[in-house]
Parts: sequence; C-alpha cells; structure tokens
Amino acid sequence: MDDTASRPRVTLDGQLVDFWSREAARLDALSAKARFGWEKRRLARKAAKAREQADRSRIREAARTSGEAQMSQG
Repeated sequence: MDDTASRPRVTLDGQLVDFWSREAARLDALSAKARFGWEKRRLARKAAKAREQADRSRIREAARTSGEAQMSQG
C-alpha cells in the first residue's frame, strides 16, 4: 500500500518552525545556566531572535496551508 497519501506533507517552513522552537528552548536553558550577566543577555537575545524566526515560518506555513485549502475548494 502507498502510505504517502495519508501522511501530511512536511514543508520547509514546517521544519523550520520545529527547528527554531527547539533552538530557542536550548538557548533559554543555556541562558538560565550562564555565569555572567553579559552571557545571559546575549543568549536571551539569540533565543528571542530564534522565536521570531519560528513565528515568521509559522505565519508562512499557515498562509500556505490556508492557500492550499482554498485551492482544493475552488
């Protein structure tokens, strides 16, 4: 049997959402364990940037899936 029709299609944006979310969590954990204030701030800024990138990919993914739903209806 061909199982590809039942699996959802994973796009690059979908993969990027997962990647940047994991990266933000990793950077938050490192920031919590950082020894120096400047190091905590730098890691916190990187985590915030990673969350922004995840949000950007999430928006693109949502636009893509809503566009595909409209195409399938029309």
